[in-house]
Amino acid sequence: MGKMDGRVVLVSGGARGQGAEHARLLVAEGARVVLGDLLDEEGRAVAEELGEHARFCHLDVRLPQEWARAVETAREAFGALDGLVNNAGVLSIGYAAEMPVEEFRHTVEVNQVGTFLGMQAVVPSLRAAGGGTIVNVSSTAGLSGDRGLIAYSASKFAVNGMTRVAAMELGPDRIRVNSVCPGVIASDMTEGFRSDMMSALAAQLPLGRFGSADEVSRLVLFLASDDSSYVTGTELVADGGRLAGILPPR
Repeated sequence: MGKMDGRVVLVSGGARGQGAEHARLLVAEGARVVLGDLLDEEGRAVAEELGEHARFCHLDVRLPQEWARAVETAREAFGALDGLVNNAGVLSIGYAAEMPVEEFRHTVEVNQVGTFLGMQAVVPSLRAAGGGTIVNVSSTAGLSGDRGLIAYSASKFAVNGMTRVAAMELGPDRIRVNSVCPGVIASDMTEGFRSDMMSALAAQLPLGRFGSADEVSRLVLFLASDDSSYVTGTELVADGGRLAGILPPR
């Protein structure tokens, strides 16, 4: 038996990278998933790979009507919905004194407003199911500032705050809400970074390496399954020890 047998989970940003890995592991553990993403071709390919256990739905997380359609897709395909992985997000790089306000707003709309709308959209279905889980994918940038990440960090701090509030409000409905805070993960989002910069950053981590998408997915699985049945309103960090403190050279 799998840890997610009988569960139906909506995964936003599920077409590639971490989102696709979350979906693969959830299905491997018995879940049925709906992949929501703007990348239609890639999303359909992942859904086809996962077979009868997956469906794809076009999803712009900034739009309430598209969240409603994704929830309806889950209900039509699998009869219910009892889990959400709020994974969709964008990374924007820019300094506080220089970032265009349009870029700041876009980052907040996707990362913060999109997460809020996702939680709001699934609550009626989770209540109807007698409870469920919401896993918000945040970042260590939502726990500690990072130079050049003014918009991204602001949005991820907000995700962690919303997670705690939602956990308080939805606990009586047996809906658990938690966030996962990855550090630097080797993914599509980090492919464009300079190799020398990435090597220098990895050298500063106690574990000396970046994380992988599957390592984050295992935390998502933990929070989405009954293994974490008494865990709500908190953040789980996977950062190779980055937040433990400064690692001076020997």
